[in-house]
Amino acid sequence: MPQHDTPAAPRSTIRSLLRLWPYARPIRWYLTGSTVSALLASLSALLIPLVLRHIVDGPVAHRDTAALWAPCALLLLFGLLEAGLFGLRRWMLAKPLAVLERRMRGDLYARLQRLPVSFHDRWASGQLLSRATSDMFTIRLFLAFPLVFLIVNSTVFLVGTGIMFSLDWQLAVIAMLPAAPLVVLCSYFERRYSAAARKAQDQNGDLATVIEESVLGIRILKSFGRHRTMAARYRAQAVELRGTELLKARLLANLWAVIVGLPEVALGTALAVGVWQVAEGHTTAGTLVGFLSTALALRWPIESLGWLLAYSNEAATATDRFFEVLDAPLADAGDRPAATDLTPRRDGLRFEGVRFRYPDAPADSPDLLQGVDLHVRPGETMALVGTTGSGKTTLTALVPRLYDTTGGRITLDGVDIRDLPRPRLRELVSMAFEEPTLFSASVRENVLMGAPDADDDALDRALRTAQADFVRNLPEGTATQVGEQGLSLSGGQRQRLALARAVVGSPEFLILDDPLSALDVHTEALVEAALREVLADTTALVVAHRPSTVQLADRVALLEDGRITAVGTHHDLLESCPAYRELMSGERSLAR
Repeated sequence: MPQHDTPAAPRSTIRSLLRLWPYARPIRWYLTGSTVSALLASLSALLIPLVLRHIVDGPVAHRDTAALWAPCALLLLFGLLEAGLFGLRRWMLAKPLAVLERRMRGDLYARLQRLPVSFHDRWASGQLLSRATSDMFTIRLFLAFPLVFLIVNSTVFLVGTGIMFSLDWQLAVIAMLPAAPLVVLCSYFERRYSAAARKAQDQNGDLATVIEESVLGIRILKSFGRHRTMAARYRAQAVELRGTELLKARLLANLWAVIVGLPEVALGTALAVGVWQVAEGHTTAGTLVGFLSTALALRWPIESLGWLLAYSNEAATATDRFFEVLDAPLADAGDRPAATDLTPRRDGLRFEGVRFRYPDAPADSPDLLQGVDLHVRPGETMALVGTTGSGKTTLTALVPRLYDTTGGRITLDGVDIRDLPRPRLRELVSMAFEEPTLFSASVRENVLMGAPDADDDALDRALRTAQADFVRNLPEGTATQVGEQGLSLSGGQRQRLALARAVVGSPEFLILDDPLSALDVHTEALVEAALREVLADTTALVVAHRPSTVQLADRVALLEDGRITAVGTHHDLLESCPAYRELMSGERSLAR
């Protein structure tokens, strides 16, 4: 999982939020219309103090009740206009922002599908899930409200300040005295709140990971009675998140106290001075009422400043987290798109001086694969054997480029796999893993992931080959939903469906990573008999741990210390290779 501490380099909130422009551009006119509507609504509210000034200095001062009707109707009109414009603002943004969120989430999901397996090895699924859910909500809410009102409230504040200066410049100066300390405080707050917001969002991703692991591993937790341990881990993560959220609340509370307190003190001072001016005849009561009404109308733009800044920082952090995934490099650097398909030459599968080390391996550690040379002839089945941890699974994962080699090359019928587009490569090479993964879909959908265009006959043949006739007894046959991770099925049933998925498209190259490990002896024998027919028409590399699986192969390759140390038939290697004989007989394990 990647390090998600707060970066040492200074982060610009504005620069982060500007990265949203390519997504916001298609709805820019809706955002503009929403902003204009909110601005007109807020400015109409600023006209109310001027009407009040007219009422106090006019009809009230002259005791002319008949003259009250027109300004009172004007006040009602301004109130209705304000309500209608705010309603229009919300209506204009509802659908466009939903479309924007869907587009961003779609781009994130598409990027996750394209990123290499090494990326997913480093990232916890909960961190990715939180980026696709809570971070998307934060960004959408920012565009709907804080972005609009940062513009609107700033404009209203400037216009309102101008009105106050036009009414009484001395009172306006008193009211504006807190401006300088508020600017300094907001700058200090932004830095601290930004760090806390990033930490909280990362901790939220960690908590989502704990929940996801607990749900997916509930059978293990219950079997070993470890639910209390996981609950304690959850509580510890939740306590950390609570602490960070409380830190954010304290920061916001302190800011809010100053933002609200200083203007109130200034307003009280202005009120006292204004009353003195009215008593001395330096100004009118209507002017004082208009000034105070304008100042009170500016309370919301000022008091909302803390919340708007806080949410803008959270949105900037969510944007950074979103683009961390989109900016992650794809594994296309080694591609050389010179070929679009295999040549007529039949050369099978070749490994030539293949070296590999995992990207996060220590710099001083040796390569896991240290110059593998192996040739699987066309139409041949090669069994790959070796001790646990020798790199068998890693070697097979290099063929469809789940990982890229760090040295040497792999060819299919003489064509370097890096010269083939990845979609075409993965049409040519089909895999079945030792740990089968099924999706929350029907049996049919899971199997046909191996060949989406295959017909019912191909599906039936694949199920027969994998001895997966048990699906006929499921409630809805091949239309039965297998549930998340296929946990409604046994391990052997899941493995057989994964094998059917690998063979359904009659691939030219087949990679099987110990595909029969979860089967009983009787079922294994049936599957092996059916597999022989499939393997007769394809070039296959089969990771094997048991002699019965090895006997499916035409030849066997022994992988030791990152190299192929012996190749031959099963019987030849039993006679000529002590290491192979020990591996097959279990003598090495017993000696240990």
